[in-house]
Amino acid sequence: MTGSEESHAFRLAYVPGVTPAKWVRIWNERLPGIPLNLLAVPAAEASEVLRAGEADAGLVRLPVDRTFFSAIPLYTETTVVVVPKDHVITAADEVTVEDLADEVLFHPLDDVFDWDRPPGELAFERPATTEDAVELVAAGVGLLVVPQSLARLYHRKDLTYRPLVDAPESSVALAWPEEATTDLVEDFIGIVRGRTANSSRGRKAQTPEPKGKSGGRTGDVAGARRKPAAGKATGKTAGKSAARNPRAGSDVSKGAKRRKPRRRA
Repeated sequence: MTGSEESHAFRLAYVPGVTPAKWVRIWNERLPGIPLNLLAVPAAEASEVLRAGEADAGLVRLPVDRTFFSAIPLYTETTVVVVPKDHVITAADEVTVEDLADEVLFHPLDDVFDWDRPPGELAFERPATTEDAVELVAAGVGLLVVPQSLARLYHRKDLTYRPLVDAPESSVALAWPEEATTDLVEDFIGIVRGRTANSSRGRKAQTPEPKGKSGGRTGDVAGARRKPAAGKATGKTAGKSAARNPRAGSDVSKGAKRRKPRRRA
């Protein structure tokens, strides 16, 4: 990593519905000296923000231009239909596109789905944003199909949602300009892929402390002899003691010769 790269922050763009908090927390634990700056952007503008270099990487919705961007798919969301709480659809645990055939559905300009044709009857106009469309659903003039995260993001007490089982799905990915794959981008890739701080593929991997040549615990001296237990002597030790005190080994035998024989009755 260059000195200039160490000094600046990592800039991460993210689109509505995506919650980067978990990854940001891990980043702050592993790289406390490098701030991670979040940039909230509309889904339709995420690619242009990355192209313009206003962010280093982004949590975006697929598809993206793979001739320019590298992308790592992270997860695919459940698609739901947002309805008033007293709507007849709430009687079912899940619904199909066919169930919406007679319903008015809003198709906002920032819709994240690539529909061939949105289901149901088209509304009289297209709301500018998904948030505006949610307000219209609350007014009781139509329904809205969105990824589950957006239904949660714009939740209202008077609205609920049900899974739409056969509708298009929206996938979230980490994307960045392929030619701008910096060390900081690599660090964030490791985090979203679940690599540990000491992963062999990570730049932050640490080399474990070497063990002694004997293969023992760190700090043990290789080839060190163990001390004999108290009261025991090795052959060499016994020999040295005898050499220092020649009488030590002969007193016993002499004492045995001096014993008087027992008299027979």
